[in-house]
Amino acid sequence: MSRLLPVALALAFPLLAHASAVTASLQLATAAVACLLILVCLPLRAKPALALAFFAAGAAVLALLYASGHAHLPLMLPPVLFNLAIGLYFARSLAPGRMPLIERIVRALNDGQVHDPAVPAYARAWTRAWASILLGLAAVNAVLGLLAAPKGVLLSLGVAPPLTVPLALWSLFANLLNYLIVAVVFVGEYVYRSRRFPHSDYGGFLGFMKRVGRLGPAFWRGSDAAAGSNR
Repeated sequence: MSRLLPVALALAFPLLAHASAVTASLQLATAAVACLLILVCLPLRAKPALALAFFAAGAAVLALLYASGHAHLPLMLPPVLFNLAIGLYFARSLAPGRMPLIERIVRALNDGQVHDPAVPAYARAWTRAWASILLGLAAVNAVLGLLAAPKGVLLSLGVAPPLTVPLALWSLFANLLNYLIVAVVFVGEYVYRSRRFPHSDYGGFLGFMKRVGRLGPAFWRGSDAAAGSNR
């Protein structure tokens, strides 16, 4: 159950957010933000007092937003922040002296080795591509959120935007197409890579995902500077 809850909340959030935008429902918007709040609090469950304080503060802010009719505003943030944070994570690994993130993953899955001399260049190109895609999606989501009408960020702040886009269009992109684009590119790249480098057999797509999942938090928090300088 503890493993299924984050997945269920992550899946429910965009669906509730989109439904709230289409129906203009403050209740659905509040439910979507509540899913997000619980997701943020879950990593703090080892510190119950901190988790409870954070949840109480978030719930109080959400209640104020609901009372003022602006419960939808927090929904504008995740599509921007999610793509921005991960895009910058990819981009940071391209700095001089660092190993591109995808090469780090390949080496971690193969005991520090690469089985084809073309892999480092391929990994760098795809690390750059992912950074560009994610940062581009963050920018599009930010612009659409600012210009959305009604209840876009600018209109909620009392600022008339130079042009507007329907709130439903923002939601369609931010809550559905945004994640679909990421999923399609991810799967498409895997299929292409498995054909270009057939020796990299991780037991199929699910096997690959399981092995990446087993890398653990320490890998994702780790610095790639040393690895990049030893190539």
